[in-house]
Formats: sequence, structure tokens, C-alpha cells
Amino acid sequence: MGYRFGYLSSRGPFDWLEQLPCSMMVCDRKYTILYLNERAAKDHAEDGGRALVGKDLMDCHPPEAQDKLREVLASGIPNVYTIERKGKRKLVYRCQWKKKGRVGGLVQLVIELPPSLPNHKRH
Repeated sequence: MGYRFGYLSSRGPFDWLEQLPCSMMVCDRKYTILYLNERAAKDHAEDGGRALVGKDLMDCHPPEAQDKLREVLASGIPNVYTIERKGKRKLVYRCQWKKKGRVGGLVQLVIELPPSLPNHKRH
């Protein structure tokens, strides 16, 4: 493997990203996909899986979603929502990533939620 994303790699100190039980996708400021972890590649296998690395993220989204991605990149305000597909609920979290204080692009995490999700209020 050995997919590189700046200081992240599927080998080395961050190889644990490959085994996360959630989907992780990273793109640069031009929306070029830089990295998909193992789960993201599996979730997007029908679209090409790891072959999506180097492709334009915008090609994977309809116009209204493209607008939202541009908004997140420009404003720095995360886009967070849940979806339900094939009876499974998922949390989608999109935000900027930065390196040395400069915006590098976007990261998207998709986390499958259990059927019953407790909410604990903390003081």
C-alpha cells in the first residue's frame, strides 16, 4: 500500500488509521482526494475504492453537496449531520484540516451509529 498524505501514510506511525472502524477521507484545497482509509475504500468500492485517490471529490457529489463542501472549506464551520441508508444510521462529520495553521483541505469521517444511542449530559 503506502498511500501518502503529507505526514500520514498507511505505513508508519499512523497505520492505525487504516483499521479505524469508521470511514476517513481527506482532500486538499482543490478537492483532490489524497487519502481514503481501508473502511472508506471499502464503502466506496463501487465508485473505485482506492482508485479514487487523485480524483476530484466534487465529481462524487451533486451540486448542493458541492456548495456545502465549498462553504466548509471557506468558512471553517464543520458540516455535521446523520444519514440513514440500508437500515443503518451514520454520523457524517466534515471539517477543515490544517497544517502549521494553514488550511490544507477537508477531512470527512463517517461513523456508523448503534441503533440506540445514549445521550449523557455532563456538567
